[in-house]
Amino acid sequence: MTKRDTPSASPVFLKAGQVSERESISVPTIWRWVREGRFPAPVKLGENCTRWRLADLEAWEAERCEVA
Repeated sequence: MTKRDTPSASPVFLKAGQVSERESISVPTIWRWVREGRFPAPVKLGENCTRWRLADLEAWEAERCEVA
């Protein structure tokens, strides 16, 4: 099997409540931080489906650890 033939890992998406639990912040704080540019923007997957990429959250967390 060549690299081209190997299945790629599917991205993982989290709901606002899951992000809230993961980051220990409230859902309104998440949305406020997104508006202020302090938190990764969500991805619109459908008309009524907004999620955050786990990879974006992990990168944001790593960036915060570097600053601290």
